[in-house]
Amino acid sequence: MKKFKFELEKILEYRDFEKQQAEGELAKALAVETEIQNSLKKIAEQYAALDKYMSGSLDFSDMVSMSQNKNLLNYQKEELLKQLAEAKLVSDQKREVLKECMKKTTALEKMKELQFSQYKEEVKHAENKRLQAIAASKVSAEHRN
Repeated sequence: MKKFKFELEKILEYRDFEKQQAEGELAKALAVETEIQNSLKKIAEQYAALDKYMSGSLDFSDMVSMSQNKNLLNYQKEELLKQLAEAKLVSDQKREVLKECMKKTTALEKMKELQFSQYKEEVKHAENKRLQAIAASKVSAEHRN
């Protein structure tokens, strides 16, 4: 009997490629999110260090400097939060693309599995037929003798 061949194999390979591409794009988007979150953590640490440094200081120039530094940190934090919101939107879009790719790939994989199980049944049936024919020919040969 002929070897199993899934007619949509090339399409399945293409869908797998698309899925891998989507996974890579999502990974990049998540890396951007993580980088922004790490920057936000650094700003929080700078806030804490600034507060610790300034605790108990009554020097006016230190207070002005601290106020300017806090304003700068606030501005940086706000910008990073905007970037994080945008990055989350991009990640969500990439996640949806990946989900669609996975659906398409899964459907084709299930179709391939179904066709392969049908193929195995056909092979089994053909083998049983062949064995029955061999057995029948042996029985008929024995009756002739």
